Amino acid sequence: MPEAVPRLRHAAVLYDGDAGFASAVLPFLREGLDLGEPTFVAVPGERLAHVRDALGGRPVTLADMTEVGRNPARIIPAIRRLVERHPGRRVRFVGEPIWASRRACELREATRHEALVNMALADAPVTVLCPYDASRLDAAVIGDAERTHPLVVRRGREQASPAYRDPSSGLPASCEAPLSDPPDDADALAFGSAGDLRRLRREVAAHAARAGLDAAAIADVQLAVSEVATNTLRYGGGSGTLRIWRAGSRLLCQVDDAGRIADPLAGRRLPAADGRDGWGLLLANTLCALVEIRSDAAGTSVRLHTELPAEHGYQTR
Repeated sequence: MPEAVPRLRHAAVLYDGDAGFASAVLPFLREGLDLGEPTFVAVPGERLAHVRDALGGRPVTLADMTEVGRNPARIIPAIRRLVERHPGRRVRFVGEPIWASRRACELREATRHEALVNMALADAPVTVLCPYDASRLDAAVIGDAERTHPLVVRRGREQASPAYRDPSSGLPASCEAPLSDPPDDADALAFGSAGDLRRLRREVAAHAARAGLDAAAIADVQLAVSEVATNTLRYGGGSGTLRIWRAGSRLLCQVDDAGRIADPLAGRRLPAADGRDGWGLLLANTLCALVEIRSDAAGTSVRLHTELPAEHGYQTR
């Protein structure tokens, strides 16, 4: 009988600057390649060329994390697809979802992602290494890294993290902070039937066009809002409210209802090939720059972020 493939190994590696990144990450990559493990690297763009040059053309898949992980909820499905493309083999993934210029809302969702990796990929034959630039990130961010990773690597030494908390017992408080209230002048539209969805789509399109989005981007935000509102009709008590407003360089659409999302991996699971459920939030995460979800006994809020063209907004954290 063949030996069982080991399960998930999930480690944060703390490094200082460019030289620290190289010494922390490159040996890990070379080890995996020497073992014949399919290897994928997703780090912010400025590091990609260095990794490519340092590995000398060895067969590693490279991606810019500012694109593939712009919305952190996209990362777990990407790793799952990597695993499924190589059945029966252990794979190796380097992912840096948190960097110093991340917006505060993105930091929260990236921290959520890091915690949920331990749940989503618990039985997957994958080694995940997550670099954190300790010289540039706040101490609170490093503290969360220690809470979301079973293993931490410091100065080349790997050890179990005494601060690690299994996500089934709760997520870090930083990524569960309540959403800010929509502004008083946000456009609010109540809905309670499939017929109302057409009205929501028209209003979303009008707001998106005024905000400067092109036809393709307008279609994306319409579809994302429609999918989330459809979930409200099916699972969220049958009625809800859509609010739309501008915040700096983003158009925000928030759907509130009385339902509760019990699955912390909603929107991050890949539905079965023949499945009809589970696509709504996954599509929203694919289409939107960020999706924030807060759900408890009082109800659910899903906030969808769409990035605006530079000339129609200003950068804000």
